[in-house]
Amino acid sequence: MLLDAQESQLVLVDYQSRLMPAIHEGPQVLANALRLARMARLLQVPVWGTEQNPQKLGSNDAALRELCEKTLSKMHFSAVADGLADWLRPPARPAGGNARSLPRHLQKAAPAASSRSTLVVAGCEAHVCLLQTALELLEQEFDVWVVTDACGSRTERNRDAAFDRLAAAGAELLTTEMVAFEWLRTADHPRFRDVHALIK
Repeated sequence: MLLDAQESQLVLVDYQSRLMPAIHEGPQVLANALRLARMARLLQVPVWGTEQNPQKLGSNDAALRELCEKTLSKMHFSAVADGLADWLRPPARPAGGNARSLPRHLQKAAPAASSRSTLVVAGCEAHVCLLQTALELLEQEFDVWVVTDACGSRTERNRDAAFDRLAAAGAELLTTEMVAFEWLRTADHPRFRDVHALIK
């Protein structure tokens, strides 16, 4: 199964100013998160951010924050507990009509709310906020794809333990370049050169 850009949303978890200096390979992790966000914008994939207790840990990297549609401020380690799933799954449109409407059998069905159920997720710390958010998104029946080279923890051991647990729970593990080429699918894609330039 390959990623489909038209079915995808990107979720970037807690790339915060006071946290990133402590993250193992933090500059590379942040650089890959920025690549993902820029690719997503080029390919019209919605981008969402989260920030854990921003009063204590600061805001997300400014360039990354600017690329997000919205950023969720949270106190729970899992962003789902603070409402992330509501952003990712828009409410169904209520059926219209009133007492003077056409009879039900002549009414057109209300179109279903568009739902992108494939979530490409990355963030920090991999074994805490990223892990708990991804596990709860899986419980909410989203397809979760974790971008390993855009995730970090203070130690490699914690990061790798998170990947083992996520894979066992049903998340797909991939890299930034894998996301890029699966979203593109072909060198004939009109945005191929722009996306390729981000990962060269």
